[in-house]
Amino acid sequence: MFRNSAAVCLHLVRSLRRRKAGASLSRCLHQTPTMAKQLQARRLNGVAYNPWVEMAQLTSQYEAVNLGQGFPDFSPPDFAVEAFRQAVTGDFMLNQYTRGFGYPPLTKILASFFGKLLGQEIDPSKEVLVTVGAYGALFTAFQALVDEGDEVIIFEPYFDCYETMTLMAGGCPVFVPLKPTPAQKGELASSNWQLDPEELASKFTPRTKMLILNTPNNPLGKVFSREEVELVARLCQQHDVVCISDEVYQWLVYDGCQHHSIASLPGMWERTLTIGSAGKTFSATGWKVGWVLGPDTLLRHLRTVHQNSIYHCPTQAQAAVAQSLEREQQHFGQPSSYFVQLPRDMQSRRDHMVRSVQLVGLRPMNPQGSYFFVADISDFRNKIPDLPGAEDKPFDQRFIQWMVKEKGLVALPVSFFYSKQHQKQFDHYIRFCFVKNESTLQAMDKKLQQWKEQLGA
Repeated sequence: MFRNSAAVCLHLVRSLRRRKAGASLSRCLHQTPTMAKQLQARRLNGVAYNPWVEMAQLTSQYEAVNLGQGFPDFSPPDFAVEAFRQAVTGDFMLNQYTRGFGYPPLTKILASFFGKLLGQEIDPSKEVLVTVGAYGALFTAFQALVDEGDEVIIFEPYFDCYETMTLMAGGCPVFVPLKPTPAQKGELASSNWQLDPEELASKFTPRTKMLILNTPNNPLGKVFSREEVELVARLCQQHDVVCISDEVYQWLVYDGCQHHSIASLPGMWERTLTIGSAGKTFSATGWKVGWVLGPDTLLRHLRTVHQNSIYHCPTQAQAAVAQSLEREQQHFGQPSSYFVQLPRDMQSRRDHMVRSVQLVGLRPMNPQGSYFFVADISDFRNKIPDLPGAEDKPFDQRFIQWMVKEKGLVALPVSFFYSKQHQKQFDHYIRFCFVKNESTLQAMDKKLQQWKEQLGA
C-alpha cells in the first residue's frame, strides 16, 4: 500500500516538474531575447531616421493630395511600356541572369548615346555599369571610393542620401550652401541661388576625396550654369578630387535652359562618374534601372562593390530600357522624341502649379529644371501662431504638418535637404513636385480654392 502511494506521489511530482519545465521553456521561447553585444554596426549611428517614412505615414493618415514625393502619377510613354511587355512575354531567356555589370544591349546603347553627348568613345564593357536605380549607383560609388576620414563636398540643399551615404562609408560631409540672391525684376527663381566661389574654394583640403554635383538640382530645380560647372571642374582638377555628377533630371530642363555635363569639359572625364536614371528618363521610377558612366580607373572599383553586393539587376527591365533608348537615339532632337515632349509637357504643369499655389500666399520660385520647385513660406510665420510640433523644430516641418492636417495638401520641408547646422537658416521653404497628372492637379486646385475661401472668410 505504501509502495503504491509512494509511486503515485512520485508520478505526480514528475508530472508537475514536467509541466513547470514546459511552461518555463514556453516562456523563454516567447520572451524577446536580450543581447549584451551591440547589434547595430557603428556605420548606422545617426542615420536610422528617415523623414520620407514619416511623411508617407502622414499622407496616408489624412488622405491628402500628395505633391511631396518625387514620382510621376501617369504612365510611361507607350513605346517604353510596349518594350517592357515584349521583354516579359518574348525571349524566355530574359527571365534569367544576364551579364552582372549590365545587359549587353543596354550597356552598348548607353555607351553610344551618351558617348556622343559627352564627346567620348565609351567602352560599354569597362566604362558603363548598370545599377538598381541611380540610388544604387550612388551607394556603390560611395562604398567604392570613400574611405575613413575622407571629406566629401556637398552643395546645400541636397538630396538627403548624399550625407547618409557619406557617413555610412566612414567619410566626413563638408557642406557648401547655395545662397539666394535678390530677385531680378521681382521674380523668384531657382537661378537666383548661387555658389560663392571663395567659400567653395575654401572647403577643399588635402583630405577632400570627392565632390557631389547635382544638376538639375533636387529640391531647388536649379540648373548649374556653364560658369559654375567650369568653376567646380577647375577646383576638382586643382585639388585632385573625384566628381560624382548626379544628372538624373538632365532631360527635364525648361524655358530654353541648357544642361551642362561636367564630364564633357576638358580633363574631367578622367575624374568624373556620371549617374543617370531610366526612372526619371522614361517616367518609370518603379523599374529601378540606373547607370554610371566613367573611366575604367574609377569604375573597376564600383564593379568590385557591385559584384559583391547587388551582383545583378533585373534583365527584363534592362531590356526594356535598352529598346527605349534605341528608339530615342533614332528620334533624338526631333518633335517625336520623348526627350523633347516630356519637358514641354512638364513645363506646362509646372506653370499651372506655380500659379495655383500663389492663390493662398505661397511664394514659389520658378525652377529651371527637375520635378520640383520650392516656395517661400516666410509670410506665414506670424499668420499661424499655433503650429503643431515642438517650438525648436524647424518651422517648415511644423508648417507641413499643419498643411497636411488642415488643408489636405502634402509638400516637403526643405530643411530635410539641409545639414542640421544649416536647417534653421533655411526653414522657410517647402518643396512641391509638379510632375503629376491632370486629376491630381485638379484635386490640388480644389484644395487651394477652399483654402483661399477660408482666408477671405
